[in-house]
Amino acid sequence: MNKIQILVQKILHYHKKKLYIQDMMKRIIEYEDYRKYLRDFYEEHKRIGAFTWRDFSRLAGSNSASFLKMVCDGKNGLSKLGVERVANAMALNGDELVYFRALVTFCQAKKENERKKAYEEMQTIAEEYKVRVLEGESFKFYESWQYPVIRELAPMMPGAKPLEIAKRCAQPITAAEVRASLDFLVKSHFLTKTAEDTYELADKVLKVSSAAIPLAVRSMQSQMAEFAKNAIENVPSEKRDFSGVTMGIDKDDFNEIVAELKELRKKVISIATRKKGGENVYRLNLQLFPLTNEKEA
Repeated sequence: MNKIQILVQKILHYHKKKLYIQDMMKRIIEYEDYRKYLRDFYEEHKRIGAFTWRDFSRLAGSNSASFLKMVCDGKNGLSKLGVERVANAMALNGDELVYFRALVTFCQAKKENERKKAYEEMQTIAEEYKVRVLEGESFKFYESWQYPVIRELAPMMPGAKPLEIAKRCAQPITAAEVRASLDFLVKSHFLTKTAEDTYELADKVLKVSSAAIPLAVRSMQSQMAEFAKNAIENVPSEKRDFSGVTMGIDKDDFNEIVAELKELRKKVISIATRKKGGENVYRLNLQLFPLTNEKEA
């Protein structure tokens, strides 16, 4: 067998192994971090035969033996050309290739509008395959103030029509928007409908777990920060509590304060959930952020 025949045999063996591995692995549309997919792909290859980071990197067209390991470790990213080469090395095509491109953009994009667009493209492909992997309902829930407010308010007003709920909201919202929010909250299992225009919480406390969700949370936090600003002028002082402190701290102090704030949030949640029902919906913002630039080394 000459060198060309040996090379052809190696290529055929590799592609057969890739097809086998893709059958064993989760589909790429079940991932929300492309680095995790690359690492799983590498680990599965390594498990069933001799395979190194050097091999993987070379298949992706890189002369650096550690290129893809550095990418998986978060020390490097993928360029547009790199995305295509890595996708080719993993035999991705069709919707899987489109998903992989969007997945890399979602993980690497600096601008939130680019990440959001990439996420929506990923979600569209996932929905076509009827795979709920990116917590799409949760993403939508955290995008707007309407959903968390209506979720808390509706159970307090059993039998109330959408217009009545709309009038209780401090921010402008129509009856039609309230109805649409209620339909979404029930469909997505954030609320349970127990009778006509009567709802109860499906779970008292929501937890953010998906890697995608913080993107939506930032959007809602921006809205809530603007509402807080307006409350300073429009809400009587006896119905709100605003305070703050400016201080000089180091990294250790910062970490200790963050830990204390985390414990405080837990205590506040326990107070808010120990009784059934409520009278009004409040928002608590805990904000700790720098007012100076990092000190130069």
